[in-house]
Amino acid sequence: MNLQEILKRIAEINEKEIPGAADQETIDKLVEERKELLEKKEQLETLETRKQQALAIQNGQVAARALAPATQEVEIRNSKAYIDAYAEYIKTGDDKECRALLSTNVTDGTVAVPQIVTDEIKTAWESNSILRLITNKFEAAGNIAQQFEISGDDAQIHTEGSGAVSEENLSLGIATLVPDEIIKWISFSKTVMAMRGEAFIRYIYRELSHKIMRALLKKLIQQIVALPETANSTTPSAAKVKLAATVGTVATAFANLCDEAENPVVVINKLTHATMKAAAYANGYYVDPFEGLDVHYNDTLPAYTAASENDTWMIVGDFGYGVIANFPNGDTADVTLDTLTKKKAGMVEACGDVLAGAIPCACKAFTRVTKPAVI
Repeated sequence: MNLQEILKRIAEINEKEIPGAADQETIDKLVEERKELLEKKEQLETLETRKQQALAIQNGQVAARALAPATQEVEIRNSKAYIDAYAEYIKTGDDKECRALLSTNVTDGTVAVPQIVTDEIKTAWESNSILRLITNKFEAAGNIAQQFEISGDDAQIHTEGSGAVSEENLSLGIATLVPDEIIKWISFSKTVMAMRGEAFIRYIYRELSHKIMRALLKKLIQQIVALPETANSTTPSAAKVKLAATVGTVATAFANLCDEAENPVVVINKLTHATMKAAAYANGYYVDPFEGLDVHYNDTLPAYTAASENDTWMIVGDFGYGVIANFPNGDTADVTLDTLTKKKAGMVEACGDVLAGAIPCACKAFTRVTKPAVI
């Protein structure tokens, strides 16, 4: 129903149907219908007001848009009016208000995302101490094929007058990054639905993006743990050493990396930190068990004390050299709300969906430290 139809129906209820009702049950039903119509009327009037504001913005910026349409669209997309409209779009799925504010995509195409959405995704990436080490991060459509060297001869010095140098014997593999659809559900109270604009968007995207990045990292760690000691045509290799938690563990793992892994770090479970420190204390407090390398914690790896024989309990490697990541749709996430499933509990479910992936892409960029048999 449009606004005129709603007003006509309210008038009929007030002037004809309620005065002519034969019983209280009929009156109660009419009163409830009128209440719903009044709520709908208020929503439509609010939408109309915002559309008029949008038109005012557009009319005042026609000349500027003609000179720099892309710049002006970015400004509108990050305006309070658009952010408020985008928050309502997430809640209702109705994109008319967003499109009315823009000079492009008025009737079709993707609804433009405000900057605060991409900010939250980027913040979630940068806040993760391991993911932010990955410098090879792309926004390429589809899959990414990354060559890696399995084996190859070194370059040779050619002195003047000498014979031709030998041809290099080079063996290459190709690692293919196929992005995953990473999905996370969260539930929140209906009180959150009353939040407006930026506050609502930041609340939803901050929690969802944090969980999604954790899922992305978990899979990456699992892929590194699964790397073979000998590379094949599609999978790079990782060095593997079977060591107990001693003061020399990290030094040995570091020594097994390739020369190109110039900025290695240590990844362990937090509970392993105490085990490594205990090894240092037993040696008179003067030994750094981590060899001066940065230490990052992730509970995808088991603690040393909880690991079984042959479990990878430590990773030493260079994430900047040895990993590629891809976000084909850029730093954004699709969010869908479900207000019905948990309605009786007074809760709303939000589903975040990001297309992303990360894979190891270089031989011996990582060393896997596995647990020996406990004697």
